[in-house]
Parts: sequence; structure tokens; C-alpha cells
Amino acid sequence: MLLGSAWAGLHYHGFLRALTFNNRLLINDSHHTAAFPLKRTSLCGLKHLLRITSRSRGLLLFGFCGKSSTFSLCPVMGGCFSKPKPVEVKVEVMVPDKEKEKESFSPNGKVSPMPTCKANGSTKHMEERPVTVDLYQNPKDMVEVAVCHVNELQNGQMREVDVACGKALLIKERGEYCAIGHKCPHYGAPLVKGVLTNGRVRCPWHGACFNVATGDIEDFPGLDSLPKFQVRIEKEKVNGAKRALQSQKRVKWMARCATLSESSFSNTDVLIIGAGPAGLVCAETLRQEGFTERIVMCTMETHLPYDRPKLSKSLECQAEQITLRSKEFLLQYDIEVQTGREVVSVDVKNKVVHFKDGLKMEYNKLLIATGSRPKQLQCQGADLENVYQLRTPEDANCIAKLANNRNAVIVGASFIGMEVAAYLTDKAHSVSVIGIENIPFRKVLGEKVGRSIMKMFETNRVKFYLQNEVSELRGQDGKVKEVVLKSGKILRADVCVVGIGVVPATLFLKQSGINMDSKGFLPVNKLMQTNVPGVFAAGDVVTFPLAFRNNKKVNVGHWQMAHMHGRIAALNILGKGIEINTVPYFWTAMFGKSIRYAGHGEGFDDVIIQGDLDERKFVAFYTKSDEVIAVSSMNYDPIVSKVAEVMASGRTIKKRDVEIFVHRGRTGDMSWLFGKGT
Repeated sequence: MLLGSAWAGLHYHGFLRALTFNNRLLINDSHHTAAFPLKRTSLCGLKHLLRITSRSRGLLLFGFCGKSSTFSLCPVMGGCFSKPKPVEVKVEVMVPDKEKEKESFSPNGKVSPMPTCKANGSTKHMEERPVTVDLYQNPKDMVEVAVCHVNELQNGQMREVDVACGKALLIKERGEYCAIGHKCPHYGAPLVKGVLTNGRVRCPWHGACFNVATGDIEDFPGLDSLPKFQVRIEKEKVNGAKRALQSQKRVKWMARCATLSESSFSNTDVLIIGAGPAGLVCAETLRQEGFTERIVMCTMETHLPYDRPKLSKSLECQAEQITLRSKEFLLQYDIEVQTGREVVSVDVKNKVVHFKDGLKMEYNKLLIATGSRPKQLQCQGADLENVYQLRTPEDANCIAKLANNRNAVIVGASFIGMEVAAYLTDKAHSVSVIGIENIPFRKVLGEKVGRSIMKMFETNRVKFYLQNEVSELRGQDGKVKEVVLKSGKILRADVCVVGIGVVPATLFLKQSGINMDSKGFLPVNKLMQTNVPGVFAAGDVVTFPLAFRNNKKVNVGHWQMAHMHGRIAALNILGKGIEINTVPYFWTAMFGKSIRYAGHGEGFDDVIIQGDLDERKFVAFYTKSDEVIAVSSMNYDPIVSKVAEVMASGRTIKKRDVEIFVHRGRTGDMSWLFGKGT
């Protein structure tokens, strides 16, 4: 409701910003600030959003507000920025509508606007009952702020801009402006520090990619897209319309099931076995593409899909804290998740899945995304209490509790084992790591990088027993008390965490007719199809053709890759014929340090390192013959994302170019990556 109106005459040139603070309106350019009291008692300071209309040259972005009110303004300090001719500025202070905020919350608690059109821009719905509403159709629900001159950004540049209560990422590419959310929806990385190429921006932390024109997620990890803020150029100024300033996530439009009924329990159109990232992304992609038939996900776990990589990095997290989608979200889009259901066999001839509880379900299309299961420790005492394989939030919580001020032994110097060891160092009395290699991570990261990481652990009181194995676990009152090594060394243990590798969870498929290799993996083609028509597979269970390694069949057990597998499987369940073409990307975090990795370094024969391993600031290029096949880094962002973009484009990075880069010590200058290669 409009309570009044006011106009303030201000001289203005250059860069204009405005915000409210302590019942005052502050307007400033790059040189001066003017303040005006706002004659209203129910102000909330910086939470207020502004609408500014200016006839000056500049870039204007609009954003979501709520109920609008205007206030009379009285100059209290200055009123002029400079001497050029005055320009009339109209200011409306918009107070957010609490009810609208509640209605627009996504299931994870963040404001997540859902557009009433499909991702491809079509305004036609796939069904008569749309499940999302455009909350911001009212022109008053906007904020308009000048953020920069039109010519301040060059092509290929990005800038974070302040827009009232939030920020946007302003991008100029090929002469066109666009604006999207400024934080990656996955873990909140600042995208301005990422990599902009060919119409998309790649996250500097974990490699997720977003289309700069639409905000849609194009590569993973993560489920949500970015809010998109429309920008238009009019004569001498650039105007923009921005919705949901308070959000950095956007759930893409999704259809709902049009055929759901109680009588359909025993059959479904799409059955997904497994509720990890591959299964969840598959289900969401189907809905995003307008699929209106029944989708069922079944899992042995008792939880809804959750962020499993966090388990080893934060052992005390609760299941509800890391859930990827809430129960309400899944119900809203008719994605059925049946927990605690174990599949024991698949009859591909009759298209029937049999469960351990004796029930069965018919399907039309099947996705197998069961992930992996941990290898068991084969020694006496392996069945003692307090011996864990980290698989569930309950496992993680128990490990953290038992290790508190006590002795923890980690069997296996894998990424999971080392992350657990790092987490426990400031909680346990002692932490010991047992490994069969002479240096942790040697096969993946190379000897020099592995040795550097090992030193970091030793500095934090972790003791290593390498080139060693467990011969026996000894217990007292049924609980583990000692770990006996083959070398004869005996370690005290109040809790033992076993992380010695995984195998694909495919035993239930042995008699199914679905092809498996000697290790139990399911070979699929570029469409994620198995040898059986209508049966797809994704995630840790598959070997697939890796495009940038000349379609070599590989198994890549990365969180990011499982997401992409699920998306490609969904598109081809719908018959779209989309081939997988992505670059593997993973990360690990220990002692507050993150290692990023892109590519597939299996079989590397040399490692070229730039930076200082002792200072934990480096980039390592893994080469085979004369080509770079992978890269890792610590404190060297965003080079891993840059290399991933080059690999994704199909270009080859030559070893000699890397050697020149290292020889010249071109720290921070990575422009050569986009000018070299074939």
C-alpha cells in the first residue's frame, strides 16, 4: 500500500548505489554519499529493498521486494554528489512481504523461485494443474539499482554487483549482458572466481557449470540451478529485471504425475534402484523434461537421498542436515522414494523386480544405480563391536562418539579413511592410519603430492603404519581393543574404521541377463544403456566411454559423475539420444585444505608441479606421453576448473606447454590454457 510519495533532487554522475540503514536512506556514487531520514518507525535497516528510477546513464537491476511503501525524504548531509547538472531520482522503499517469503521457500529452507515456464522458455504447461506459481508478477515487487556504466565490463568479464538486499553476478559475453545468481548452489562458492567460457560459468571449487543465459545447471555436482535476472539495453542505459534477490538457488520447473493412483502400487513406468545422486538426478530430470508417468525410487537405506561425501568430512552431522531433497519436495513432484527395500533379483524378460520382503514391481524402464559396497576386512575379529565401515549417518555419528578422547585406528589410506583421520585429530586421543602403499594417494596424486599430504597429517599428530596390513583384531567384552599388524606391531583401538576399497553393488543381477564384467561392473554405452533394451545403469556400478580419453571404458566413482550419469540416463529413457560428454571432477578436504582434481589420470607416467608443496600451494599436471590427462591443485583456484573447461571443449593440453608454463613461473596467469593445444 502506498503511504505517500516523495522526490529528491540529486546531482549524479557515474556509479549509483542505494540502501537503507538506521532509518536513513543512503545514496552514493563512487565519490560521495548523501543520507536522508525515512519518516517511518517500522524499518528493518539493511533488510529493506529499494526501487530507484533514474534518467542517468547506468546499469539498472530490479529485484524482488514485497509490499511497497514510499517515504518522504529530507536531506541531512549534503544532497549533492558533484556539480554536474542535477538528475531527478525517485526512490521507493519496498518492505518484504513475510507471507510471500514463506510461500516461496524451497524444501531446503532457502527462497527458491519456481518459474511458470519450462527451462527451454516455453510457457506451455505439460499438464492442467501447474505446481508452481510466479510470485513476482507485480511490477511493484522489484528493486531497481544502478550498479555500473554500460562500458565498464569487457567481453568475457564477470563482476559481483550489489543489488539492495543481495548480489548478482553480472556477465558480459559477446557484447551481451546477463545476470545470474552469484553463488554456486552446491556449497556456495563465489562464481565470480570461477571460469567463464562459451556461455557458461564453471564453479571454482567443485566444477559445477551453469548456463549464463538461463542460469540452468549443465554440469554437476548439485541439484539446483541459479536464479536468472533479465537484462535489457535501452538507448544509453542498461535496465535489468531481477527476481528473488534473497536466493542463490532455483528449482527448475517440473511436471507431476498424471496417472498416480492407489491401485498402481505393483507397477511403475520408471523404476530406479538406488537413491543416490544418479537416481535422484534421473528422477528430477524426467520431471523437468515434462514426464508425467509414475517414478519410483527404491533403496535399502532408511533415509531419503543425502549428501554422502559429507559423512567422512563431518562425522557429527545428522541425516536431516545433509538430506538432498525433503519429503515434502519429493511429494510435491510425485517422486516416490521407498526406503528400506532391498532388491534380490531382476527379471528383464518380464520386466519385474523382486524384493526381499516378497513383493514385486513391474516396470517399463529400469535404472540401476545401486552404487558400491565396502570391502570387508578378512581377519579374525573383524566382527567385533566398534569396527565400522562408514556408510550411513549413524555410522559417522557412532565413530565420532567412540573416538572422543580415545584411540582411533583407520585401516586403509583411501580418501575416505584419510578424511576421517583428519576429522578425528582434534577429538581423539590418538589417530593411527594403516596402509598397504608406502605413500598415501600415490596412485592417484603421485608420489610428491602424496608425500606432501602425508607430512600435513603427521604435523597434526597422525601416525602412519604403511606397507602394512591387519592380521588380527583383538577384543574385550566383544568390543575391539587392539589392532595387530602383520609386522607384529600392536595398536590400541577403541574404535576401528575400515576403508579398504569398494566393489559394485550388483550381486543381485548375476542371473538377470544384464552383462557384467569380471569385477561386477555393468558396461554401458554413451547413452547409459546396458545390453538389455529399456535397462539403464549409472553411477559407481558402471563402466562407460570417457569422451576426452578417446572413449576408453572406465569406472569413475565420483559424486559429480554420478549426477551426470543420472541426467544422461533420464534423457535417453525419454529417447532423446543424448551422449555423455563430461570431464570427471572431484575434491577432498582435510585440515581446512581442499584438493581439487579434474580429468582421469589412470596410467599417468609423469607429474609436472608448479608451486610450493611445502606451503600447500601448488598445481600438479598428470601427463601420459605428450598429453595432460588430469590436474590437481591446492590453494591454486581456479586452475582445475580452467583445465576441466579445456578438456570439455575437446582440446588437448600438451606436456610441452605445461613445461613452459612451469619454467617461466607464470603463477596466476593461465591465459595460455585457452591459446594452446589442438
